[in-house]
Amino acid sequence: MKIGGHLRVEGTTMLGPGEYVPDVTEGLSAAADLPKPRLERRSRNYPARRCPRCGHRAGRYLVATRTLHDLGDARSGRPIDLVVSFSRHHCPHCDRYFAADTSDLAEPKCHYTRRVQELAVRLVAEDGLPYQAASWHLWRDQRVFVPFATIQNWVEAAGEKKERLPPDHLPRQGAG
Repeated sequence: MKIGGHLRVEGTTMLGPGEYVPDVTEGLSAAADLPKPRLERRSRNYPARRCPRCGHRAGRYLVATRTLHDLGDARSGRPIDLVVSFSRHHCPHCDRYFAADTSDLAEPKCHYTRRVQELAVRLVAEDGLPYQAASWHLWRDQRVFVPFATIQNWVEAAGEKKERLPPDHLPRQGAG
């Protein structure tokens, strides 16, 4: 039964399909007023790993954390942040320092998950949205804020074929 633009089901009122629901963040000008992200914890913490260079056992010397912005929860209207704990290791045999692999979640030094990057590039490349509109679309529908210049960098990087560095190349190696 339809009553005044709403559907009535067994005594409860529900919004009908296609019903316009205003964005609760529309008109907010202060970042402090935005909804707080829901935190999800992930772990890549291992007591030891094999060294990628020599294959010897490398013990853990440190545990670090990394926060990644993921696609948000549209139902609750809140962003989601992944807090990833990961171990750092040192190989005494070849004096190499390396971290546990988190590349399944995000690119190195990136603040966003691969899912966010892929969706942003797809919005621009396949749907033809301008960068600024893609940034707004990600916030409105996925509750993840990505500056449009960051999206532009991702799209340009996806279109270029860059030479990959060898897997044993790391920017920070032990002394010597």
